[in-house]
Amino acid sequence: MSDWLPETPRNLAFPTTAYVTLAGADWLASASPHPEGMHMLWAERPTAPSVLPCGAVFDVINAPALFGRRMVDRLWSAGPGSGPVATHRGRILLFASPGTAQRLPALLAWEEWGSAVPHLLCHGSGDAVTVPPLHPRPRTARTGTARAAGAGRGRAVGHPAEGAEPGDPAASTGSRWLVAPDVRDPWLPGPDVLLWACVRAARGGLGADQETARPHQEPAVHTADTALTGG
Repeated sequence: MSDWLPETPRNLAFPTTAYVTLAGADWLASASPHPEGMHMLWAERPTAPSVLPCGAVFDVINAPALFGRRMVDRLWSAGPGSGPVATHRGRILLFASPGTAQRLPALLAWEEWGSAVPHLLCHGSGDAVTVPPLHPRPRTARTGTARAAGAGRGRAVGHPAEGAEPGDPAASTGSRWLVAPDVRDPWLPGPDVLLWACVRAARGGLGADQETARPHQEPAVHTADTALTGG
């Protein structure tokens, strides 16, 4: 049913920003009733995750990792792009316009593909979410052997938790930015856009599951034919 995309600006390049800019930090802090306190906290603990309320500046749609990745892929490959996106404890957090958390479940309930969408946690007014650190913690070599083994290997942008030292809060929570906020007023998808992304992700996932199952079915058919022919 919802194989249409609302008229939204189209961004053609997938961003690889792994850290929050000063303007992006101002936007995040504006969600707090005490913005200056958030800036002080980040200055004291730059590699620690923090908690921000939803509902006023943004809502957050919290999806299982694989399905959330599919949503983000569809948004950037065939849609208008996304707002900030983070990962936390194996879940994907898509930042959306205020009100999305209330409207999206109702839209999915009317959507014929809604039953194929896994359970989404929709955080809106009265909820709070954990956001990743503003900046990833630099990787440090533990030993000379590790340093030599790692020589010449590049690190993909967006994986700041890898190689983090023991006790690093970001490492223990698995928090990192996939699309970090980098402007003071980022564009945020609304419920219509995220409904479209959910449907496209669900349909694409079903096709991938069918393709995966096909190689396992064909040998079984071949074996049955061989038994019937005595070959």
